[in-house]
Amino acid sequence: MLAGRTVVVGITGGVAAHYLPELIGQLRFRHMASVYAAMTPAATHFVTPLTIAASIGGSVWTGVFADAERDPLAHIHLARLADLVLVAPATFDFIGKVAAGLADDPVTLLLAATTAPVLLAPAMHDTMWANPTVQRNLATLQSIGYQVVPPETGLQATGDVGVGRIANIGAILTALNNLSETLPRRSQE
Repeated sequence: MLAGRTVVVGITGGVAAHYLPELIGQLRFRHMASVYAAMTPAATHFVTPLTIAASIGGSVWTGVFADAERDPLAHIHLARLADLVLVAPATFDFIGKVAAGLADDPVTLLLAATTAPVLLAPAMHDTMWANPTVQRNLATLQSIGYQVVPPETGLQATGDVGVGRIANIGAILTALNNLSETLPRRSQE
């Protein structure tokens, strides 16, 4: 169901960001979706914009002001292109910012401007995942229509085992497919 769809992927600053090139490759080549990307400044410390650009086959929006010369309204243009928006990993900080209505980086600006369905794939340490603040913020986002593919139990970057590891690529793709099935098909022009 993702064939012919445009998926805009927002990447935030978490260790799980290193999974995104493989996920993007699956979206593009297995599911035949068009993929665009935006990255928070923190995300660029975990995976390079060049790696993501190579994965999507195009440029990546990485800074509100850094990319202004190229496209000062990138958040509006990407928001309009999107059939679906995926944010992965969705970190504790990012979830809190979006729930509070803040928009000060490429990914939060994208979410502020889009009318497309949004899927969040949270990833964080298990103690952060269990924190009532993140659970409240996720409930707030779900109440306005955001979808969440929950994290898994597994080995975390600290060596601990617990709930908070990003959902596997198959689960994320299944959730995107399910979300895509709820959308009308765009007419062929």
